[in-house]
Amino acid sequence: MNTADYLLEIGPDQQLALISGQSSHSYGEIRSAVAAVAKSLLEQGVESSDRVGIIGANSLFWIASYLAILKLGAVAVPLPVTISPGELRARQAFIQCKSFCVSRQAFPRLRDGLSGHEPILSESCLNQGSATWSGLPSGDVDSGQDAVLLFTSGTTARPKVVRLTHRNLQANTDSIIDYLSLDETDSVMSILPFSYCFGCSLLHTHFRVGGSLILARFLYPESLLDLIEATSCTGIAGVPSIYQTLLRNTTFSMRALPSLRKLQQAGGKLPDALIAELVAAVPHADVFVMYGQTEATARLSYLPPDMLRAKRGSIGRGIPGVDLRVIDEQGQPVAPGQVGEVVARGENISPGYLDDPDETRLKFADGVLRTGDLARVDEDGFIYIVDRHADFIKSYGHRVSSQEIEAAVLERKDIVAAAAIGVPDTVRGEAICLYVSLSNGATATPDDIIQFCKRRLPAHAVPRDVEILKQLPLSESGKVLKGPLRERAHEKLRASHSGSEVT
Repeated sequence: MNTADYLLEIGPDQQLALISGQSSHSYGEIRSAVAAVAKSLLEQGVESSDRVGIIGANSLFWIASYLAILKLGAVAVPLPVTISPGELRARQAFIQCKSFCVSRQAFPRLRDGLSGHEPILSESCLNQGSATWSGLPSGDVDSGQDAVLLFTSGTTARPKVVRLTHRNLQANTDSIIDYLSLDETDSVMSILPFSYCFGCSLLHTHFRVGGSLILARFLYPESLLDLIEATSCTGIAGVPSIYQTLLRNTTFSMRALPSLRKLQQAGGKLPDALIAELVAAVPHADVFVMYGQTEATARLSYLPPDMLRAKRGSIGRGIPGVDLRVIDEQGQPVAPGQVGEVVARGENISPGYLDDPDETRLKFADGVLRTGDLARVDEDGFIYIVDRHADFIKSYGHRVSSQEIEAAVLERKDIVAAAAIGVPDTVRGEAICLYVSLSNGATATPDDIIQFCKRRLPAHAVPRDVEILKQLPLSESGKVLKGPLRERAHEKLRASHSGSEVT
């Protein structure tokens, strides 16, 4: 089945599908909006397998554009709304979109990056009243046909672009619905951008069951809590930085929020101390700790809420339909307690990277996804991520997990976020540099934090330097970016060697 048909198969025309600001939209209005965008795409000559870029904030227009592209058998290419004109030109040179759907707000800034394309713009497109859902082409597709292309890296000579097929999208959506037990009564606060696989998975799962999305920005977190109360929202989905801010810098833990019943956490490890705080803040809701990758469409594993205490720190086991294992260098399953690489097989696993057979062979050998994450398993087969291979720090001959350091320092409730990296050091091998942001009104000093770490961590894992920042650098999806922190640390190191100051 075409994924647009699959996602809109169940919701009745009159049922609420979307709340966006002061506007609400039914499934019938969603279908009409999809038809309007599809008509514009057809007028531009878009055909099956053509690539169409989407640029804009989460909105009715974004949803309609995405579903219209899929309905026509074309390939959706979601791009971050924060993309620069130069980055857009570079990505377009690689991916060659035939057309673009661009929000009217983003268009003036990106005009020079659209390479002469006349994009479909939001208001003018959605105002077409003559197009109907029933009048659209059937949109029949092969299940193995590409549906979405997602960039996972920037403007390198060979950027990584993940291919996701209609089979991938539907298999992962069915699995997530299964373990979350979603139905038409579920509504979710959509904070994460739809251009991020986690954010788009909320669109997939809730539309498939006839549920609803509530669009929100995380610019004013306290207002988000007001919106949860006003809409009787039943679910939140977020990456660690979202929950850290809610728990440490808002009144989240002091509000009743009785409508909440499902909280999804993925996109990186939320330290055990904060998971405990999250459970305590909403004891009436189920907290689902999950793990995934873009190359796996979205999700790979989950930990059942009733096992959060018994399997503290675990990402759980493979979701329905996914074979998730931890293997050693010989490709054999590791024994309990040993560390190996997480690998996955299932219908949600991408067929590979666009036009990159070498990287595809390395990452997807024989249809098995090599995640690059190191983990151990316990006697019951539950998986515990140790760290990303690239994020380990070699200190005094020890391999130190950056996540272990971050989890320790986040036991302090005056710290909102933390990121540990390693920099070259003649004595240590690598010195640990820790970057933190503090909660409103906190007065901790770098030395306070180092002394705290000395009481919590072995000597080889204690940071040499701590720097307090107003906010850690975040990606559009809210993940902490360690690349800019490494650049900052290395710049400071170079400046110290040359005797100059870094400001």
